[in-house]
Amino acid sequence: MAAKLKKGDKVVVLAGKDKGKEGEITSVDPKAGKAVVDGVNISIRHQRQTQTAQGGRQPKAMPIDLSNLALLDANGKPTRVGFKVEDGKKVRVAKTTGDVIDA
Repeated sequence: MAAKLKKGDKVVVLAGKDKGKEGEITSVDPKAGKAVVDGVNISIRHQRQTQTAQGGRQPKAMPIDLSNLALLDANGKPTRVGFKVEDGKKVRVAKTTGDVIDA
């Protein structure tokens, strides 16, 4: 299946404890159907001290399911993503405005 959400996309969380929060996708795992979004789904990880790094409680963004994310269109509203063929090339299209997402 084609990737509807990609690294660098601005998204909004639709469900869960961080509902309504916005952020940018930093990484996507298509096999698991999850993505890591900046500032969303933050969890505390305990880090052991080493000779080079300070130990302690480190906040870390954990993966969130792709079904709980929606792309933000040019107007800043959540939108679904569709596909269209333009000039022999498959491009992503915002369903709300009909604008091409990938230039």
